[in-house]
Amino acid sequence: MKINLHVFRSVFGKAVLASAALGGFLLFAGAPGAKANAWDDCNRRVSYTQYRYNEAAERYGPYSSAARHWAHQRHEAYERCDHYRDRDYRYHRDWDRR
Repeated sequence: MKINLHVFRSVFGKAVLASAALGGFLLFAGAPGAKANAWDDCNRRVSYTQYRYNEAAERYGPYSSAARHWAHQRHEAYERCDHYRDRDYRYHRDWDRR
């Protein structure tokens, strides 16, 4: 009976160690992808809304409700990006004054 218990503990211990190692690897392997790319996200959002507007205008006409919707979304995307553009512009403008 002690032999079976020893084998069980050995196998169970190895499985716990292997799962902990695999879990740690997966946890740290996914960490670099979880970064914030505010400027890239902003440009991606503007590009997507521009694409959708062009598709709607081509398919239904520039005065259709779909085209107006995507024009509005595009305008909002540009407004959200102004924060990043203004910040970069102020930085470069101040740098030129020195």
